[in-house]
Amino acid sequence: SSLAGIMLLEVFLILGAVIIYFLFSKKKEETLPFKEGWWGKGEKPDTEEDTTVRPFKVETTEEELSDLFRRLDQARFTEPLENSCFHYGTNSVYLRKVVSYWKNQFNWKKQVEVLNKYPQFKTKIQGIDIHFVHVKPPRLPEGQSAKPLLMVHGWPGSFYEFYKIIPLLTDPASHGLSDEHVFEVICPSIPGYGFSEAPHKKDFNSVSAASVFYELMLRLGFNEFYAQGGDWGWLICTNLSQIAPNHVKGLHLNLASVTNMGFIHLLSILLGRYLPGLFGFQDEDVRRMFPFLKKGLYRILLESGYAHIQATKPDTVGCGLNDSPVGLAAYILEKFSTWTDLEFHSLEDGGLERKFNLDDLLTNIMIYWVSGCIVSSMRFYKENLQKGIGKQKHERLTVQVPTGIASFPNELVHTPQAWAQKKYTNIVSFHFMPRGGHFAALEEPELLAEDILQFVGKVEKEQLWRKK
Repeated sequence: SSLAGIMLLEVFLILGAVIIYFLFSKKKEETLPFKEGWWGKGEKPDTEEDTTVRPFKVETTEEELSDLFRRLDQARFTEPLENSCFHYGTNSVYLRKVVSYWKNQFNWKKQVEVLNKYPQFKTKIQGIDIHFVHVKPPRLPEGQSAKPLLMVHGWPGSFYEFYKIIPLLTDPASHGLSDEHVFEVICPSIPGYGFSEAPHKKDFNSVSAASVFYELMLRLGFNEFYAQGGDWGWLICTNLSQIAPNHVKGLHLNLASVTNMGFIHLLSILLGRYLPGLFGFQDEDVRRMFPFLKKGLYRILLESGYAHIQATKPDTVGCGLNDSPVGLAAYILEKFSTWTDLEFHSLEDGGLERKFNLDDLLTNIMIYWVSGCIVSSMRFYKENLQKGIGKQKHERLTVQVPTGIASFPNELVHTPQAWAQKKYTNIVSFHFMPRGGHFAALEEPELLAEDILQFVGKVEKEQLWRKK
């Protein structure tokens, strides 16, 4: 029995040691190394990089437009299945209507003026030309300075997604919002998207993009700034917060995905519906997540085919999309339908004009078409996913920067705060948004702007970024 007693004592000692270790060993606040790359053509030159910031305007030639119209005129449509709506992807009966609008009513020249109403620039970073929109406030309240805010888009979006939210952030008072905080907004195009040059070398991933944008902000003279993103912008801004935690005052996300799933996550998927409190789930989490097979697994399988293709063989399907404007539109519009509301696949027009108008949708598609960037934009999936999920350093590191999360109900996959908390250890605001989906800035600019404003208000009032 003395042996049993000793064994018991040993067990208690080991348990005690483990508990003490976990109580007192704070995770080392590790940062992510800045990725010093060079993405230009051929060999890196010995000369210093030209760091000038040059004004840029969107321009299209008559040749480009007549080439586009010729292709639209010669489009070859397939007949859709009867009553198939958007269940099989973009419905070509509706696609014909879009193409007809594109040819006969859509005024690209007018949209170019809309694009050029905000100042745009280009500058060379790590060997490639980076395009960005930079909007300063038209006026500032007495004694106040503008807070720099980096906003990063995703796929298949573009910097244009932010055109409706920019005025709400740079001039909140004119739009019925509090002007306690006023922003100057910087919206870059991810390299390989829109008017940013595509990397010419392999391995340009989210950490590379974050490093490039960090350099951009420093070049513009911003030592401290806020960062906001959804879709790939979520990951790029997350990585940026890991690279430069002392420079990012706050991180605001309208998508927060967790790529490192542990045992507790799996347990909460199995039992969270029955014991929500045990896993820190709110009623709304349970509503959005369960039944998990239907709302989690099946939904991911049903909606992620494009990602599998783009993460493996982007150039193959990209050839077709880069050659056919109608193919490109079909590919991109499907995402604007399903990712705005999953139920839209049961509508003949994919519900595309319920939340957006064709001018906005076609402007985004035209940015892809005139810049010829669809293939390079799709490659970003391969660069980010080819090593597998959960394998990269940034996935293992937490984010210490004050974080605000706006959780939109129609986002494809819901991440509860209890899960996000493991990655983002300093969540200061987490809100279930009343409506809206994946393209929040374009679909619900007021809701998103209000959430950003209240988040920044919290960070500033409590000086949270200083409390390192």
